[in-house]
Amino acid sequence: MFENLNIRLRRLDVGDIGLVKWACVVFGIVLAKFFPQLLQINYIVLVALMLVFSVRPTYKFWIKKAA
Repeated sequence: MFENLNIRLRRLDVGDIGLVKWACVVFGIVLAKFFPQLLQINYIVLVALMLVFSVRPTYKFWIKKAA
């Protein structure tokens, strides 16, 4: 299953990945409009979540050796 997804992912270029990121930003704005309580989350919690979510991609890009 994941091999098929990896094959499809290879078709994307940098522009496509950038558009996916912008779609995620807009999705976050839509969520904030539907659930205004989300805007009351403490900044420390948001920074901690950002760090947790960025550990694996940072490791794979900067630290892990290519196979």
